[in-house]
Amino acid sequence: MKQSLQLKVGQQLTMTPQLQQAIRLLQLSTLDLQQEIQSALDSNPLLEIEDDSDNIEAQASNSQSKNSDSKTDTAESETHGNEADTEWAERSEIPEDLPVDSQWEDVYQSSSPVSSGAAAGDDGISDDYRHSSSESLQDHLRWQLNLSRLSELDRIIADAIIDAIDDKGRLTVSPEELVDAFDDENIEIEEVNAVLHLIQQFDPPGVGGRDLQECLLIQLRQLPANTPLRDQAIQIVEQHMAQLGNRDYNQIMRRCRIKEEQLRDTLLLIQSLNPTPGDSIDSDDTEYVVPDVFVSKKEGRWLVELNPDIAPKIKINSHYASLAKQGNSGTDKDYIRDNLQEARWFIKSLQSRNETLMKVASKIVEYQRGFLEYGEEAMKPLVLHDIADAVSMHESTISRVTTQKYMHTPRGIYELKYFFSSHVSTDTGGECSSTAIRALIKKLIAAENPRKPLSDSKITDLLAEQGIKVARRTIAKYRESLVIPPSNERKRLV
Repeated sequence: MKQSLQLKVGQQLTMTPQLQQAIRLLQLSTLDLQQEIQSALDSNPLLEIEDDSDNIEAQASNSQSKNSDSKTDTAESETHGNEADTEWAERSEIPEDLPVDSQWEDVYQSSSPVSSGAAAGDDGISDDYRHSSSESLQDHLRWQLNLSRLSELDRIIADAIIDAIDDKGRLTVSPEELVDAFDDENIEIEEVNAVLHLIQQFDPPGVGGRDLQECLLIQLRQLPANTPLRDQAIQIVEQHMAQLGNRDYNQIMRRCRIKEEQLRDTLLLIQSLNPTPGDSIDSDDTEYVVPDVFVSKKEGRWLVELNPDIAPKIKINSHYASLAKQGNSGTDKDYIRDNLQEARWFIKSLQSRNETLMKVASKIVEYQRGFLEYGEEAMKPLVLHDIADAVSMHESTISRVTTQKYMHTPRGIYELKYFFSSHVSTDTGGECSSTAIRALIKKLIAAENPRKPLSDSKITDLLAEQGIKVARRTIAKYRESLVIPPSNERKRLV
C-alpha cells in the first residue's frame, strides 16, 4: 500500500468547555441555576455578588467626577478599563419587528438566601423553614397513642397497627396477619381487634379502615346520633356498596324503600366524607414554582419580561481583575488569569441563556396570543420545529429552553412545554390544537345533563358539528388525561 499526504477541507463542531457550560446552564431550572451560580461563587474568587450599595456608590462617584475637572482624565481612563472587563455584558438586541414587546435586564438579581441575609434569622435559617411542619400520619397517631392509657402488650400491638397504616390512612394488613406476625402466643385476635377499634377512633376520622367501605362507616358512626339521614347513609354504605359504586340508584331506592329526594340528600352526606383521611395529615413540604418569564398586557400589547429575581446579580471583582492585567508572571498570576477567563465565560453563558429564553418566550407569546386573550379553546397547534425556525435555532435547543421553565401569565403559571401541542384537521382544511380540544371536551361535560351524561361517541358527534374531526378513542384518551370518569360513572341524581 502506497502512503501519501492529502489535504481536505471540512467543517466540524467541537464541544468546547465554554459550549458545554452554556448548554448545561440552558437546561437548568431556576432552582438548579441558583445552586450552580452559588457553586461558581464559592469556587471562583473573581466572581462576587453585586450589592445595591455598589450601584449607589458608582453613581455618586460618576456625579462627582462630572463636577471635578481635575478628576476627568482619571475617570475616563477607569471607564475604558472597565469596558474591557465588562465587554461580555453587552447584550444582543431583540429584533424590533416582533409583534410583542420584549425586554430583559442584563443584570442578575435574586431574592434567594444567596444574596440576602436579612430574610433569615440570626442562625441563617429562614422563618418559613423553621416553622414548617414535617409531621407524618404515623407521628400524629403515635402522639394520640401516648395520650391513651394502655398496657405494655396493647401498646406493642398499637405500634404494629400504626406501622401498617399507609399514607392514605388505610390499614394494609388484616388482624389475622398481625397475630401471625407476633411471636407471642398470648396475643389473640380479639385483643388485636380491640386495639384496632381504639385507633379507628383517632384523628383524622376514618383512619385505620381496611377498605373504602370500612373507612366511610367509621366516619358515619362518629357523627352525632341526631345527624339527619345518618342511619340511612350507614345502611346504604353497609349493605349496598356495590350498587352505590355502580350508581344503580333505582335498585338502592327499591331495596331501602326511600324516595329519590331522600336518596339525593343521603348521597350528599356520603359525598361529604373523606375517602382518604391520611391526606389531611400532609408531611410533604410544599414545592413552589418560580416563574422565569412574566407576561402582561400593557396598552393593548403583550409585554414579555424576564424575572429579575431568578438569579443573583454577579460581577467580576475589579481588584483581582486589575492584578490579572499586570505583566508579571507566576503561579498566582496564572491562577488569577485562569479564573478571570472562567468568570467571563460563566457570565457570558448566563447572558446567552437569558437571551435565548427571552427570544423563545417572545415567539411563544406571539404564536399563542389567542390563548392569552380568550383561553384554552383558542390555543393554536405548535411544535418545537415552528419556534426553532422562527428564532433560527435547533429543535434540541428549544427543547432545553422550554423544559422546567415557567411563564407567569394573567391566566396562571404554565410550563413553556404547555404551549406546544399536536393538531387535528377540521372540515374547513384548518388545524385545531389538542389542548383546545381538551378544553372543548371539558366544557361540554361541564354543561351536560347529570341524569344523562354525554358518552364519548356523543362528544365525537358534537365536535363534528363544529367541524372538528376526532375519533372516539381519541376523545376517550383526552378525557382520561383530564381525569374525567366515563359517562356511567358521571351519572348522578339532581
